[in-house]
Amino acid sequence: MRSYTAEPSLPPPGATPHARPHLSIATPASTPGSGSSPDSTVAPAPERAAAAAPTTATAVTAGAQALNRLAAYINAHSHALLRMTVGIVFFGFGVLKLFPSASPAEQLAVDAATKMTLGMVPETVLLLSLAALETAIGIGLIVGRRLLRPALVAFFLHMGGVFSTLLLLPDAMWQPHSPAPTMEGQYVVKNVVLVAVCLVVAAHEWGRGDDRSRAGNGTG
Repeated sequence: MRSYTAEPSLPPPGATPHARPHLSIATPASTPGSGSSPDSTVAPAPERAAAAAPTTATAVTAGAQALNRLAAYINAHSHALLRMTVGIVFFGFGVLKLFPSASPAEQLAVDAATKMTLGMVPETVLLLSLAALETAIGIGLIVGRRLLRPALVAFFLHMGGVFSTLLLLPDAMWQPHSPAPTMEGQYVVKNVVLVAVCLVVAAHEWGRGDDRSRAGNGTG
């Protein structure tokens, strides 16, 4: 058990007799077996915070480096990511058209294709043809390599037919007495995003082709 002793300090000679005696508090002695010496002290709060600061800074730096590595990886593979994403979308839409009434755009696509072919092709053949075309485009975009350029050409031709429905089927595409598109019209208009993505992919692919041709000719 720690003991505290208070010893009154006597006033020096000649001091005022009414002055209060000063009490000196002795330092608590450490008990045997406590594991601490009398001179051991606990670091104050500011020093503990300063010691923890390098750990926090290290964690923040590690997180920033991880994000930079992720951004560099995405930047290096951005065109492949865009290409494969559109390919997966097209592949899924094409497969849906292979099953009756599975695709919400099935009847819309058949009606537009019927008008473009002047009704000379049966609806079943048109639907299967559209399903095969979209599935093939999707596979070409996903695989890439030598299939990429034919898939891009087929994609842009197909998009021309898709956007023609805005003119071929005005009653289904536009709301009456309003320039706003209907739900089916919005389904068609949102394809501008896919067109923009494939334009980026096509520009990258054609640029790579020009680089390869210059390298083969030995020009800088």
